[in-house]
Amino acid sequence: MQTVAVIDYGMGNLHSVSKALERVGAGRVLVTSDASVIREADRVVFPGVGAIRDCMAEISRLGFDSLVREVSQDRPFLGICVGMQALMEHSEENDGVDCIGMFPGKVRFFGKDLYEDGEHLKVPHMGWNEVAQSVDHPLWHDIPNNARFYFVHSYYIEAGNPRQVVGRGHYGRDFAAALADGSRFAVQFHPEKSHTHGLQLLQNFAAWDGRW
Repeated sequence: MQTVAVIDYGMGNLHSVSKALERVGAGRVLVTSDASVIREADRVVFPGVGAIRDCMAEISRLGFDSLVREVSQDRPFLGICVGMQALMEHSEENDGVDCIGMFPGKVRFFGKDLYEDGEHLKVPHMGWNEVAQSVDHPLWHDIPNNARFYFVHSYYIEAGNPRQVVGRGHYGRDFAAALADGSRFAVQFHPEKSHTHGLQLLQNFAAWDGRW
């Protein structure tokens, strides 16, 4: 049976992620902060919620910045929400925070004065939103284009390499909802909270060989 390591650095919604992975039959799901267990896993999930400064402080303290770079190179790897943002180069949050730098690009604040067609939009962006698939990636298998996923975020991804953007969202402005590079895939939304389509994405991740 394959193993899926869900990285625990104290800043993720680990219970719901692990339960969703178990529900789709992903294999033996291990919520762990043990680097050796993470290195031995067949697949790795990197979730995250909360403030990026606190997340990066714990990631750096535990040495998970270099560990994430290492394990994401040779096996399927999935970043979720703040876990995705932590993979970028830099975030505007908390007066600016340097991140892991696995994907080129920055994390930007939506702003307090965000409007769409004259309507003031609340920040954080919280709720269901369509994701347009810009690349035919294996993790989109059996998920229709413009399917709706659940988001909770005040900051959005401004990708440095447009070719890595495999899913796009829009909330007052366009943003990268999903990024991919080799065996790495990352999403701004919460698949574990996105019902049928979110569970399908996790099932696809469980079956993915890391190539596309």
